[in-house]
Amino acid sequence: MTHQEHLLPLLVVEDDAAIRELLEEELNDAGYDTLGVPSAEDALALLSHTAVAMMITDVRLPGMTGIQLLQQLRQSGSELGIIVITAFGTIDQAVEALKLGADDFLTKPLDLDAIREAVFRVLERQRLSLSHDTELTQFHGIVGKSSGMLSLFHDASRLAKSDAPILILGESGTGKELLARAIHQESKRHEAPFVPVNCASIPADLMESEFFGHVKGAFTGANEARRGLFHSAQGGSLFLDEIGEMPVNLQAKLLRALQEKTVRPVGGEREEPVDVRIIAATHRNLEKEIEQENFRSDLFYRLETFSLRIPPLRERGTDIEHLVFALIDKHAEAQSKQIEQIEPEALNSLLNYTYPGNVRELENAIMRAVTLSEEGILQHQDLPERLREQSSQHNGSEITPTLTGEVLPGTQVPAPAPTRWPSLEEVEKRYIRKVLEATGGNKRRTAEVLGIARRTLYRRLEDNEE
Repeated sequence: MTHQEHLLPLLVVEDDAAIRELLEEELNDAGYDTLGVPSAEDALALLSHTAVAMMITDVRLPGMTGIQLLQQLRQSGSELGIIVITAFGTIDQAVEALKLGADDFLTKPLDLDAIREAVFRVLERQRLSLSHDTELTQFHGIVGKSSGMLSLFHDASRLAKSDAPILILGESGTGKELLARAIHQESKRHEAPFVPVNCASIPADLMESEFFGHVKGAFTGANEARRGLFHSAQGGSLFLDEIGEMPVNLQAKLLRALQEKTVRPVGGEREEPVDVRIIAATHRNLEKEIEQENFRSDLFYRLETFSLRIPPLRERGTDIEHLVFALIDKHAEAQSKQIEQIEPEALNSLLNYTYPGNVRELENAIMRAVTLSEEGILQHQDLPERLREQSSQHNGSEITPTLTGEVLPGTQVPAPAPTRWPSLEEVEKRYIRKVLEATGGNKRRTAEVLGIARRTLYRRLEDNEE
């Protein structure tokens, strides 16, 4: 991920307004979003409800010093990247800041090039650390190792630490509720309720009562008072799936609840305080819905401040094989079955299919296949007909399982003649050539895909040429 792709802003803590503005301008020019505050107390208040990528703080501040701010954050368990700057720098201060967990220490007058380089180093260090942590390819049960999914895990993990609303975008079946649950589990609210609701499943005339509750006698049939979904999620997270289906009149009341942190039950006379984190999701293009006056722009901008997009399965080529085997294990265990083998033709169909229904469709196909499987073998005939039909259109082409366990999206390897299986060395040579073609001859990218060092790739290429 390049620094321009960072989703979260950088926090600048500096009491000198001119220097703070200079830093913000310089970082904005470098492609970062920024937030600026004049004191450590303001920084702590902002961090209590807003996620940031990292922080740059002066040492001398009114009230709490930058060193004290650093110490308090580290004692609270925060792993936020922090650069300390001061005009009164000494070796002792630098040593103290670094011992307390500062990522870098710079002195005034500021060298703007050094600031940009330090910021990039800290963000890159954090990115590499998170990439290492996610090598297990799981984020609270969500499987993924492609660059798009690792980037998603990175951003979701950071946003989870904030109380700000989040908008999750993605096609149907990509796992938006799973991601919302993962964010809740990663947040400080994880011990409180996670309440999911599908906005498309609630009748429009009952939606206000469902969300905000009602008092006794508020309408015909309201024989007793009822608390709504906001109260059910008190202290936790309320997941609003398919928020694009919410009626416009209720959107205004939802916006007020977000801004005021209060709700008024139907028929009630007073506002009631609520403490709920909103995570919304939709497969719709909300900007088009705004143009058609089906969605309020003010609610959209409130939700879209922090948004996450889940890539569709067809964009996650290196993940599909991992998902196939993970889901086979999951459903075999659930059905107390032992799947010891998968027919090459069945694996070929699973890897070649385009999955318009995304992960949900893949999981349903595998659940069916595991259910129908016999004698520990998952056979081609166990798959849904649409997968078998699409596979047959590849005219005998087959994706050969690789030594690294990865398959490039769209990569096709000719099937071996039925009378002779290729040697392991031949399979390796063939796969390396295909990966090189798919990456346009980019050897660095090829090495990344294969999961080997570039030196190893060069050696194998030389062996292949002999």
